[in-house]
Amino acid sequence: MLGDIKDISLASNGSKAIEWAAREMPVLMQIKKRFSSKKIFKNVNIACCLHVTSETANLLITLKESGANVQLCASNPLSTQDNVAAALLAKYKIPTFAIRGESNKIYNEHLKKVASMQPEIIIDDGADLASLIIKSQKKYSTKLIGGTEETTTGVTRLKAMAMKNNLTFPVIAVNEAKTKYLFDNRFGTGQSTLDGIIRATDTLLAGKKFVVCGYGWCGRGIASRARGMGAQVIVTEIDPLKALEAVMEGFEVMPIMQAALSGDIFVTATGNINVIDKESLTKMKDGAMLANSGHFDCEINLQELQNMSKKINKVNEHIQEFVITNNKKLLLISEGRLVNLGAATGHPASVMDMSFANQALSAEYILKNKDKLLTRVYDVPEKIDNEIAKLKLKAMHINIDNLSNEQKKYLESWE
Repeated sequence: MLGDIKDISLASNGSKAIEWAAREMPVLMQIKKRFSSKKIFKNVNIACCLHVTSETANLLITLKESGANVQLCASNPLSTQDNVAAALLAKYKIPTFAIRGESNKIYNEHLKKVASMQPEIIIDDGADLASLIIKSQKKYSTKLIGGTEETTTGVTRLKAMAMKNNLTFPVIAVNEAKTKYLFDNRFGTGQSTLDGIIRATDTLLAGKKFVVCGYGWCGRGIASRARGMGAQVIVTEIDPLKALEAVMEGFEVMPIMQAALSGDIFVTATGNINVIDKESLTKMKDGAMLANSGHFDCEINLQELQNMSKKINKVNEHIQEFVITNNKKLLLISEGRLVNLGAATGHPASVMDMSFANQALSAEYILKNKDKLLTRVYDVPEKIDNEIAKLKLKAMHINIDNLSNEQKKYLESWE
């Protein structure tokens, strides 16, 4: 079977993890039942570049059982769960190219392997696969009809491509679905980021000064969860509206240079480059911890951190200690990569249930509307968003009210 993984003997353990996650993914399981009975993607080539986790595995299995020819590579060198990759390859016969800790060279080789299947649909997280295909259109994109994008960073990249007329196929921005960003970004990132930090450091958050750089939906979730565990939360922002919202939520808001003086733990969640730079690193106190929850490892200026350091020690599997002037030590978690996947197992399955339901239904939408879609970035259709919300409520055994005819008439009247 085509693939490149760490150890095939991990497959049994990986299968158990996949089955465990499926229990918490009732919406995707309902979609899987419909897709597989109708073979929605019969003989369709689908290339996926996603975090290789037990939740992702359930999406891939859904697509395969729907008739698709599907392949998977990792969207981050540190996010792969090797047991899941082994199970996908050995048990489910899904070509998988992912090894936890793989070099950038191997990462790019894996991207090329998946791109070379001549996909008709791509499912991306971070837009690395889309970017590769666009740069080498003649080689990789002769059959491509569209793609989906999972995360804020990827949507930002794709919109930049569209603005410069570089985008060559329609994309549905799954990240923009309300059933994605209001839950995955906020509750998923909030919980899993703290999970990663605590697993890596075994630190008590209560009483710590916890700096959140960026108050988007991910930042909101991280700040809320950190406060819930007793941390004194400081928010840094460049957007006046988001900064004002953070103030109204009761958080301290200040520039990063000011926060650097007192922060104990710093987490970036902006999607931008060098949010924590040399100047702020210089001002941080001894023992300050640095973590990133944005997609790429560029939010903390790692090159400057290395240049400033006299010595770098590996404290444990997840922590590097950078010894700077006067023996001040700064602690970097998960190499500055996604801390929730680098030091933990990512979002809980119950929230990824909605995100991957969006991926599956958006891919179906692309296939059904391939002759109508233009080369641009689309939001997830509202009908899909609402369907997922209804399915999730149903799975949670929650009922809601419906408008009466009288109420509908009232709302439709201007008088």
